[in-house]
Amino acid sequence: MSTSDKFEQVIGLIDAQNNQDPNLENTANGAQPKELLYAQRMTEKLLQFEPNASEQVQIAARAQHICRWKIARDTYPMDRVGYLKWRQDLKKFHADLTASLLQQVGYDADFIARVSFLIEKKLLKKDAETQLLEDVICLVFLEYYFEEFIHKHDDDKLIDIVKKTWAKMSESGHEAALQLSYSEKALAIIQKALA
Repeated sequence: MSTSDKFEQVIGLIDAQNNQDPNLENTANGAQPKELLYAQRMTEKLLQFEPNASEQVQIAARAQHICRWKIARDTYPMDRVGYLKWRQDLKKFHADLTASLLQQVGYDADFIARVSFLIEKKLLKKDAETQLLEDVICLVFLEYYFEEFIHKHDDDKLIDIVKKTWAKMSESGHEAALQLSYSEKALAIIQKALA
C-alpha cells in the first residue's frame, strides 16, 4: 500500500472512531459529533498554520482527542491533581488507540512511535513538531472554544486560562492567535492577560 493510501486510510479510521461521539455540537451544517468536528478543525488549522506539516504531525493533530468521551472528567477527583491525572491518562489513551490504527494499516514501528510521542506532547518547547502541535491546539481552542469558557468563568479565571495558553505557545503561535477574530469580551480578556 502506498504512503498516501495508508494516510487516507488511517485518517478515515480516526474519523470513524470520532464519528461515534454521542456528544453533539451545533454547527451551520447541523449537529455533528463533537470530537469529529474538533479533529477536522485541528487538521484545517494545522494546514493553515503550517502547510508543510509532516504526515506524523497531521495524524497526531487529527487524533488529538480520539474517543475522548470514553474517559470522562468526572471519573477523577474534581481538583487540580485529578485534572492533571485525567489529562495524562487521556494522552496515553489517545496515543495507544492511534498506534493500534496505524499498525492496522501497516505503518512501521518508528513512524508509530513518533506519532505517539507527538500525541503525548513530549519535549514541548524543545521538539519543533510537538511545539507545532501545541500551537495548533491552542489556536483551535482560542478560535472555537474560548467563547464557551467566557460564559462559564469569571474574569480572573479567564485571564489565568489565557496566560497558561499563551505560555505554551511559540512566537509564531502568538502572532497567529492575534490574527484571529474575537468577540469584544474575549478580546478584552486576552488584552488584560497579556498586559
